[in-house]
Amino acid sequence: MNKYNNFTVEETNLLSIYMTGSKEGLVVAMNAALPFMEGEMRDFAARTLAKVWRMTEAEFAGLAVYPADEV
Repeated sequence: MNKYNNFTVEETNLLSIYMTGSKEGLVVAMNAALPFMEGEMRDFAARTLAKVWRMTEAEFAGLAVYPADEV
């Protein structure tokens, strides 16, 4: 396991909502949603997004996160 693959269940659930199949797509989708989030949820999403941003493409490709409608 790499050092960035330590997402919590809550973070994984959040990622599944915005998962598009690519790191770039997920980052774009989450950034677009941030202005519509409030308080703690926005902070949580921003911290989760920061974890994703620090990942390499190879690390991201190794994540076992699927779009929410496929779970």
